[in-house]
Amino acid sequence: MKVSVFEEIDIDSAILRAVKEMGFEEMSPIQAKAIPEILKGKDIIGQAQTGTGKTAAFGIPLLQRINTNEKSLQALVLCPTRELAIQVAEEFRQLALFLHGIKILPVYGGQEITKQIRSLKSGVQVIIGTPGRVMDHMRRKTVKFNNIKMVVLDEADEMFNMGFREDIETILKEIPEERQTVLFSATMPGPIMDIARKYQKDSQIIKVVKKELTVPKIEQYYYEVTPRNKEEVLCRLLDMYNPKLSLVFCNTKKQVDELTSALQVRGYFAEGLHGDMKQQQRDRVMHSFRNGRTEILVATDVAARGIDVDDVEAVYNYDVPQDDEYYVHRIGRTGRAGREGRAFTLVVGKEVYKLRDIQRYCKTKIKLQPIPSINDVTAVKAEKILSNIRDIIENEDLSKMVTLIENSINEESYTALDIAAAFLKSSIGEDMGEDKLSHTYEDFGDTGAESGMVRLFINLGKKQNVRPGDILGAIAGETGMPGKLIGTIDMYDKYTFVEVPKEYASEVIQVMKSAKIKGKSINIEPANRK
Repeated sequence: MKVSVFEEIDIDSAILRAVKEMGFEEMSPIQAKAIPEILKGKDIIGQAQTGTGKTAAFGIPLLQRINTNEKSLQALVLCPTRELAIQVAEEFRQLALFLHGIKILPVYGGQEITKQIRSLKSGVQVIIGTPGRVMDHMRRKTVKFNNIKMVVLDEADEMFNMGFREDIETILKEIPEERQTVLFSATMPGPIMDIARKYQKDSQIIKVVKKELTVPKIEQYYYEVTPRNKEEVLCRLLDMYNPKLSLVFCNTKKQVDELTSALQVRGYFAEGLHGDMKQQQRDRVMHSFRNGRTEILVATDVAARGIDVDDVEAVYNYDVPQDDEYYVHRIGRTGRAGREGRAFTLVVGKEVYKLRDIQRYCKTKIKLQPIPSINDVTAVKAEKILSNIRDIIENEDLSKMVTLIENSINEESYTALDIAAAFLKSSIGEDMGEDKLSHTYEDFGDTGAESGMVRLFINLGKKQNVRPGDILGAIAGETGMPGKLIGTIDMYDKYTFVEVPKEYASEVIQVMKSAKIKGKSINIEPANRK
């Protein structure tokens, strides 16, 4: 289904123009099923995973319902985390690019509430927020729900897992009953269906079942990295395997631009490819990649559609894909036409669980590998150089070169071995010094956390009216750590336990000692330190 399908379901011309600008070439299954029903004003329950295009599935009909002549709040989208709220708001802004007079505001913990209040006073038609921060605005009476036409619960199961059910019900009770309620969730446990029965009217269930995936016979490896060393690990893998052509996948256009620039600064022949580029730029980049002038193509999943190059020797997942099918599409770019192929995935913290989901769903084995040291990289480079030298010795006339070296030995008192070693070092171009990735993290001992995590104690709990979302928002907001990396949050009356990746633990403890949660100073330390 091409973009013309959007035209067939009577999408506003300004939104349709934005859809084309964003490079949507076809509807995803959830979009094809949900958009027509939401446009009819029906309450729906959509079952779909992240990465299936569900944001546009509710975003397009929601924006179509907004009266841009009215400055009052007309739609509310609730999301479990600040990251998702920001991501949804950004996609809404892209969809509303040509809709004049519309204002969209993300509200979430970790950002100064006074800034949000100023924006709300100037008039906002769409709020995309976390339940905790929306509740804060309700208590302060800085939001008015009396003109809301549509409410969306995005990733409802995740919000329930984080303890937001009570907040969600409080919010829904304050919104006029004459509204449209849209609910999206990856799973449909009992509590989700209870909410649907209580707050929706004659809701229709729309379910998208993913097709079973198969992966080609490609060597697949993954490496556990930190956000700080991802770039360095990628470069080491590029140096070790030295593929003639390789694809590097990122989840966002911003990451494509940043990584492409970083690789170019390091001297790699790399180019980026994403949806914000004009067609002429895309054609130039692809032509350069196909003829080998560009050795590394850094791309988003959408931009990489239609790439058909047989000589790609390796695929690097700089970011773990959000969708199982994307993983298969990515690695399927290598190992074509009977050639060998390799796929490497860089995994940060709890992303390893997503990778395990991919393995189970794809019925494939992705092997954990140690991060290559500088010595490993140097040894591989040396072996390749020496292999080339052996070919030259066996197949070419070296008499003139031998004479030059003999003269140099006589003049400078060097041995032939000295000269050979110097040539090898010059060719490798690496300083075999200290490995800057070989540092260790502070050992907090057994804190009772999952593997790779540290369990922290915080002296605030339910009796201080603190919720899991407050803890998550504060840690992510103060440290800049992606909220999705924060693990289990166990709340009790007077204290809370939270798990964070071990590479972040020291920083979290240090930064949070001077932070406040809901205006209260906190004490934070490793749990059960031994």
